[in-house]
Amino acid sequence: MKTQNLSKNFKSLAIGVVLLTGVSLSAQQTTGDVVKQADVDPGTTTTAGAVRVIDNKGTIKYLQAKNGLTLLSNTTNDVTTTTWQLGGTLTDDTLIDVDGNVFGLNGIELISTETASTDATTESDAGTGSGYTLLVRDEATGALKKLLATDLIQSGQEAFTATADQTAYALTGSPILPSYSQVWVYRNGAKLVANVDYTVAASTVTLVENDYSVYGGDVIEVQYTK
Repeated sequence: MKTQNLSKNFKSLAIGVVLLTGVSLSAQQTTGDVVKQADVDPGTTTTAGAVRVIDNKGTIKYLQAKNGLTLLSNTTNDVTTTTWQLGGTLTDDTLIDVDGNVFGLNGIELISTETASTDATTESDAGTGSGYTLLVRDEATGALKKLLATDLIQSGQEAFTATADQTAYALTGSPILPSYSQVWVYRNGAKLVANVDYTVAASTVTLVENDYSVYGGDVIEVQYTK
């Protein structure tokens, strides 16, 4: 009778040991042998570790945290429960292919009073800087990047006092102007007709004297958005 109880206890202990040991499965690794990471100690939180599990056919399989997954283990009898939690630092490039399925996020806060960031820096961590930036996707690489709100829509205005017969007006700072439909030019407060009374190239507006002439002292105003 004691021998049977001892045998049962030994089997239970062996299964528990098996569940708490293991080798690695590395996220995004597609070639080469997987390097085993250190065994996870019960009751600890780690950004990298290995746990060995056994399926219902008795086959030994492995779970290993890597690439920003946090592996959690517990000290209760329910040692087969392992939680995988996003976080940490990526060690390899990671892409998710939705393959035509919807990928979305719920619970996103709607902002209405926050201001756009003026002090955002590249690759900054949370808590650095203020305001908000916009999340954009690089179509060439698929990489997610951030963009200043002021870089998404830009606008400008500059006024010039013309000399006699002056037709070319180069904007200060050499901003690259958009197409003429997004550039508005006024002569002494009267709007000129786009692509008829003026043309746009790079950062310069050139007047075309159709039924009018430029006189010295005329005020030429240029407004634009892009």
